[in-house]
Amino acid sequence: MGGNLFWVFVVAVAIGGMLIAFGGKKQEGAKDWPQAVQWGYLAVLIGGFGLLSNYMSFTAVMLVFVLITGAVWLADKLVLAKRRAAETPAGHFVDYSRGFFPVILVVFLLRSFIAEPFQIPSSSMRPGLVVGDFILVNKFTYGLRVPVLNTVFASVDKVERGDVVVFNFPPNPKVNYIKRAIGLPGDVVEYRDKRLTVNGKPLPDADDGNYEYLEQGLMMVNAKRYKETMGQRTYSVLNNEGSPTVALSQVQDFPSRDNCRYDDNGFVCKVPAGHYFMLGDNRDNSLDGRYWGFVDDKLMVGKAFMIWMNFGDLSRIGKTIH
Repeated sequence: MGGNLFWVFVVAVAIGGMLIAFGGKKQEGAKDWPQAVQWGYLAVLIGGFGLLSNYMSFTAVMLVFVLITGAVWLADKLVLAKRRAAETPAGHFVDYSRGFFPVILVVFLLRSFIAEPFQIPSSSMRPGLVVGDFILVNKFTYGLRVPVLNTVFASVDKVERGDVVVFNFPPNPKVNYIKRAIGLPGDVVEYRDKRLTVNGKPLPDADDGNYEYLEQGLMMVNAKRYKETMGQRTYSVLNNEGSPTVALSQVQDFPSRDNCRYDDNGFVCKVPAGHYFMLGDNRDNSLDGRYWGFVDDKLMVGKAFMIWMNFGDLSRIGKTIH
């Protein structure tokens, strides 16, 4: 989180706290608390989410708020409500906690076990996914997982080669990445002279013309498009003529680095047990597994399956992700 944004959230919490403290009391017979108090709780909620997101994942932040509001709701149900006189209303903290709890709980459960939205921030998965696409990710395809810990407690299906996957970025798990799963545990992945080979079998690719796109609104990129086939799945990938197969200076010293061999023409890696190897479809414009290594199964978020919105191109709404 940028330093300026951090202080915006700090100010939001501080202002919200003052509005709550000095916003006044609920008038007798009134349904709602004064607007100052309402705005105060909204500011504290937004500021609190922002501040905690600087130190933990969004799912963990949601869990914290579920636990706090849930504890207040339960305490009111079991103890506080019985102690209050029938005509005495609950305080604003209890009142808003009771109101927030079911909403936050439902959102938490949906995001944790059903589907979660993400926005595509870069061109690394072009041409299939473009900047500005809002996508939905199936959270249960790869098994129901314990929130925050992300360990599977009920198996459903397994990652397949060619799946477009969202995962926590290994060098910084608070960040989500999206790439295509190329290698499963035990696979040998080789990418040499811009030809991909898995377990000794070259993937068929067919020339599919040129593809142009505007990168970051500044530079027009002209790439070669190919139809690549992995098993029963065919998808488009891009290559830029003249770009190296792998930029050796950008390769990091990642865990299980000794499972890989690099040279001027490419690399070969054996995927460790419990891990996956990911590549971007825009092969020469993607920070992917060739640079930072393998993705532990515990970092998997889910399988991307649909574009639900793109404000810059409404025709993309509803497209399935291949």
